[in-house]
Amino acid sequence: MSGHSHYQPQGAVSRFINSIEETAIAVILGLMTVITFINVVLRYVFNNSLIWGLEVTLILFAWLVLLGISYGFKVTSHLGVDAIINMTASPVRRVLALLAALCCIAYAGLLLKGAWDYWAPFAALQPTEGRWFPLGFTEGVRDRAFYVTDQVPMLGIFRWLEEAINYGEEYEKLPRVIPYVILPFSAALILLRVLQASWAVVTGRQASLIVSHEAEDAVAEAASSNRE
Repeated sequence: MSGHSHYQPQGAVSRFINSIEETAIAVILGLMTVITFINVVLRYVFNNSLIWGLEVTLILFAWLVLLGISYGFKVTSHLGVDAIINMTASPVRRVLALLAALCCIAYAGLLLKGAWDYWAPFAALQPTEGRWFPLGFTEGVRDRAFYVTDQVPMLGIFRWLEEAINYGEEYEKLPRVIPYVILPFSAALILLRVLQASWAVVTGRQASLIVSHEAEDAVAEAASSNRE
């Protein structure tokens, strides 16, 4: 089986998650484009700007990158070096793919723990105990729910957070818990995608987690078509 075969998980839940993921990426790209365009017009035509435009664009870009990692696992678009792997026999290659999958699962798990531990205080929650694996939740860690963004204005739809995590104090700017929520969300999504891709390798629907020579194959296909 080709190393760049795409495994598309089936099922209603998977399709729902797929649609959320792809729609979110498209919306983020659209918002970044619109905000940047408006800021350019305001700056060069009206000598003005959206003071929060740059910060929002940076936040959206971070969201795009983090969501793109999990999406890359879904469509096996991450690149890798497989020169040595391709020199081995098929059974050995499969074992190496499974070892790589286990390493990715372990890394994604650590990433999820770290993401939760970083985000939790901003949501007035407690990080986990344990250096490598969550062993419960800590106690007495001071929350950072009062931390806000530099320029992004507070939105009315998030005013409920003032009572929920900020002791009723009014937010003048958007609290950081909102943009930072992408950290545990994307880490959980990465873990899900790695597990799905790993299962595809285990069941033989996919040869590896990567598509390292897709460009090379595309060039070869184009050259073959031209000769014909």
